Amino acid sequence: MSLPYFYISNYNGADKQIVLNEETSKHVVQVLRMKVGEQLHLTDGNGNLLTCKIAEADRKHCEVNVTDSHLTPHTSHRITIAISLLKNSNRFEWFLEKATEIGVTAIIPLLCERTEKEKFRFDRLNGICISAMLQSQQTWLPVLHEPVQFNSLDRWQVENSSNFIAHCIDGSKQELANQQISKSAHSLVCIGPEGDFTPAEIELALQNNFIPVSLGETRLRTETAGVVAAALLCQI
Repeated sequence: MSLPYFYISNYNGADKQIVLNEETSKHVVQVLRMKVGEQLHLTDGNGNLLTCKIAEADRKHCEVNVTDSHLTPHTSHRITIAISLLKNSNRFEWFLEKATEIGVTAIIPLLCERTEKEKFRFDRLNGICISAMLQSQQTWLPVLHEPVQFNSLDRWQVENSSNFIAHCIDGSKQELANQQISKSAHSLVCIGPEGDFTPAEIELALQNNFIPVSLGETRLRTETAGVVAAALLCQI
């Protein structure tokens, strides 16, 4: 049986004794009923995986001793999904959870002309990413950015990357699944809001050398399109 995973922020790489915060301590001691001497994993979301043994099973400040540490190299193929915020926050949260499980590197929430909701609760949404990272037993947490305006495209696109925009307007588009991308490259794909990108936004992307792509034969919801794009890029 695999050890449970928990998150620790700001790990300095040298600590051999760690006091867990109250929320994690409560989950370890009160929910899982773990005892002194039992083992668990901690990760900081930056590739570090710590194997720890419980030294003090206190539900407010559980103390653990680090018995082993390992740094997992980051995948060489970095994947960024830039996706519009959604009117239904539950759907956007679902996307964050699934994209994290798939293994994307970064998520950029977009504010487009047709974006209907601009409220953004970073702590809650980043917490969803943390939970998904732990559930899928990964050690790298996707970088969740603050929302950016789509018309600032030239300032936030990633240099030296394969950049794509997925949209529903008829025209010449390539299949994202058929793209030849180096496994050591960075890939960024833009996903629009309900109602899609406007023609002006698509033209702006094309002017910035984004490749227009299709995600398949069917018309997808925004959050579904984001997950499909992430899965396709992770398989390349």
